[in-house]
Amino acid sequence: MAADSTVPAGKEASGQDEGNLLPVRMLNEYAYCPRLFHLMHVEGRWADNVYTIEGRHVHRRVDAVDHILPDADASGDGTDNNDDDADQANAGDDPPTISRSVPLGSERLGLTAKLDLVSTDGDEAAPVETKRGRVPNTPERSYEPERVQLMAQGLLLREHGYRCDHGILYFAGSRTRVTVPFTAELEARTLSLIDQTHHATENRDLPAPLDDSPKCRGCSLNGICLPDETLALQQVPPTSTPPNAETVNPPKTRRLYPARDDASPLYVQDQGAYVGKSGQRLVVKKEGQELSSVRLIDLSQLVLCGNTGISAQAIHLLCEAGIPIVHLSMGHWFYGVTHGITLRNAFDRAAQFDAARNPARCLEFAKQLVTDKAANQRTLIRRNAISSKELDMALRDIDDLIARIPQITSLESLLGIEGGIAAKYFSRFADMLKPHSMDTQWDFNQRNRRPPRDPVNALLSFVYALLVKECTVALLSEGLDPWWGFYHQPRHGRPALSLDIMEPLRPVVADSVVITAINTGMVSTRNFEQSAAGCMLHDAGRKAILRAFEARLDQLVTHPMFDYRCSWRSIIKIQARLLSRWLRGDIHRYENVVTR
Repeated sequence: MAADSTVPAGKEASGQDEGNLLPVRMLNEYAYCPRLFHLMHVEGRWADNVYTIEGRHVHRRVDAVDHILPDADASGDGTDNNDDDADQANAGDDPPTISRSVPLGSERLGLTAKLDLVSTDGDEAAPVETKRGRVPNTPERSYEPERVQLMAQGLLLREHGYRCDHGILYFAGSRTRVTVPFTAELEARTLSLIDQTHHATENRDLPAPLDDSPKCRGCSLNGICLPDETLALQQVPPTSTPPNAETVNPPKTRRLYPARDDASPLYVQDQGAYVGKSGQRLVVKKEGQELSSVRLIDLSQLVLCGNTGISAQAIHLLCEAGIPIVHLSMGHWFYGVTHGITLRNAFDRAAQFDAARNPARCLEFAKQLVTDKAANQRTLIRRNAISSKELDMALRDIDDLIARIPQITSLESLLGIEGGIAAKYFSRFADMLKPHSMDTQWDFNQRNRRPPRDPVNALLSFVYALLVKECTVALLSEGLDPWWGFYHQPRHGRPALSLDIMEPLRPVVADSVVITAINTGMVSTRNFEQSAAGCMLHDAGRKAILRAFEARLDQLVTHPMFDYRCSWRSIIKIQARLLSRWLRGDIHRYENVVTR
């Protein structure tokens, strides 16, 4: 069962690692859920939860030492090793031989396994599989994936000359043994699943999610699988939604993943600081003095800003843990990401390149992006700008431009429409600013950049760079290429796909951060250096904006599509996952987050 899986994807031998031999644990996972199996063993996805961590804990003893299975002895003379676990496997008068962590394989069955514990007595053997939970309240006192896994172990023992007519499940949570008879029906079911699982390893199509299944709640990959979200979006027609049409919510979905992450980014901004490792911690030092120390488990990404360094050992640790290292300039321009090899498949990326070669699909995607971004911009100024005739006129002009989007036939024309909407939006942006200081430096007339020429534009550019960074990390975690977009065309050094998925998020995340920081006094005009060449944010101002940005990403909101509470950082990750599902055909249309 996924809830009791103890080995991350890639840690146990796969069929590719042992020729055509299939690890028995993978058979358990396929019987539990074919979609889980595909994500873990075809796409190489893995995520821990409390159940997988507990599962590894209860296996620590049986995994400590590997034993060799003794030869079957038809005379019945077993060797007594006087092991304390003998009573768990056999209640006979003569103690059986107990072997732990026993590796077995069979070319005929196409199976390989490392058995937790095997009890042998002469030519009779019984596998014992340890489970972390309590005995389930079912007629068989076990679940089918557990029985199939045990039956497969029994088949391997038979291949090695033993008679094996039953196995034992030991539930650590209730300290109870459950005997599983190896019936003809269970054997036939197991052999059928072995064949299905072998075929599934070669299948590039993602199986359908389980429908409202209780299995999903305990699955460690539910936040990656998104079963309810996928089923809800499969009901959305592939045709574009008419402008200004009333949003129809999909059926209520369960939020199966945590509302917000326990781990968070670590920003290293002190120039000359150096990041090293100490065990499972990162330690930041400058001139021999420790500035901070963070446990690896509490870290979602490491962000190095400007002249900061990192040791090779720390890089290796982060790559192995799948934690990205983000590189920013001293002015926080986004340079790139260092990350480990976390995904084994290239199916999503192949689908991305196929879609990018299809002009019609790119245009459909881009038109929805611009429509939804404009809707979010319109909502933001309608809610927060000072009411006026000029505001009403800007809202009407935005509506008129949105209404023209369905008739657009090229990306170039769409860029013109987007530019027109942006001009109307930013013409009223200053109406949302109500700073404590009435300094005229907060005056804002239009968007400018490279370099920004006033404090508001400097803040917008800074926060947009942070949002690009966040979207890039999310896309890389899904195996997509952040530099190959559909609306933003590929260009050297530009993360085009990151810019694509961030477009509808600019108003609700980045612009909101800037408005909040100015209106609450988190930044002041003293935090900027301004000249004819441009405007630059000082260190104190950057740190204040980083706090505001992280607070916004950590803020819980009601997801407009799925109607449950989650953080904006979770929403960004979900958008990257939904994009990969749209590219693979798992859902009909990529849906952006549009606030109401």
